[in-house]
Amino acid sequence: MKFTKKIGNKSNPSFLECLFIVTHPVTELVIFSPQRKYPMHYKIALIINYLGHCISVGALVVAFILFLCLRSIRCLRNIIHWNLITTFILRNVMWFLLQLIDHNIHESNEPWCRLITTIYNYFVVTNFFWMFVEGCYLHTAIVMTYSTDKLKKWVFLFIGWCIPCPIIVAWAIGKLYNENEQCWFGKEPGKYIDYIYQGPVILVLLINFVFLFNIVRILMTKLRASTTSETIQYRKAVKATLVLLPLLGITYMLFFVNPGEDDISQIVFIYFNSFLQSFQGFFVSVFYCFLNGEVRSAARKRWHRWQDNHALRVRVARAMSLPTSPTRISFHSIKQTTAV
Repeated sequence: MKFTKKIGNKSNPSFLECLFIVTHPVTELVIFSPQRKYPMHYKIALIINYLGHCISVGALVVAFILFLCLRSIRCLRNIIHWNLITTFILRNVMWFLLQLIDHNIHESNEPWCRLITTIYNYFVVTNFFWMFVEGCYLHTAIVMTYSTDKLKKWVFLFIGWCIPCPIIVAWAIGKLYNENEQCWFGKEPGKYIDYIYQGPVILVLLINFVFLFNIVRILMTKLRASTTSETIQYRKAVKATLVLLPLLGITYMLFFVNPGEDDISQIVFIYFNSFLQSFQGFFVSVFYCFLNGEVRSAARKRWHRWQDNHALRVRVARAMSLPTSPTRISFHSIKQTTAV
């Protein structure tokens, strides 16, 4: 999408510059102005974004269906994975809706356009809060040695879905009264309304890193010799979180990094960020579902059970379709008598 963003002194038209924005309101990445000499990289970055989001949505939907159908694995840990995957599906769907917003609508600041931006940012925040729930669950179960049977599902649902609501409402009110323009997309220099929701996201990321540090320390000392199935599942969950949390955290923290003024730095920055942002959902699906031993085992058993039932139905259908003439029955009876 191409938007016009105001830079510097608003009263001076010379400070208006058309900038290309290829991602979303949270990681508003400026690639090139039209005066730059590398428009090809902008097109490639757009392709990466669309391709990555399409692949992510496909993988996330498959993972969602697996968690929905495999009722035998619905422990609290996998329910948390399921909710994280759900937030990514909703976030990616909203991302595609944002791409449909026309430049004129963006400039006219339509109410429904602001609503889409608000909903999108809500799902972004829920992403990070559900990652926080992942870390909180593992920290409670491993470091605090608290029985997972006593953990209440509603507490985690409240943290993941409800706490982001007042944060986004506060942000929306701040935008409405202080920065009510361009569908609340992006921010003006000197205004920090977006930190209303960016601050809590950074906070939960930092807390999660502390959680992971404690979890790894415990796993390397107390639980190294343990071989129970529950401990093995914890280790696998920790490995997935160790990979995904830095992955998700890096993409968010890069928003605050200045890529530099030279073209090469900006090109590397935008390619790196475009890839990570668009393929996040795919990585989450792989580590929390497709590589999940419980999911794979349950899916394999479900497949084998379906094959057995299908084969049985085929045999019954064939038996029912066979002719039962008197001659055939008489011959069968004679054969049995002879055998006796």
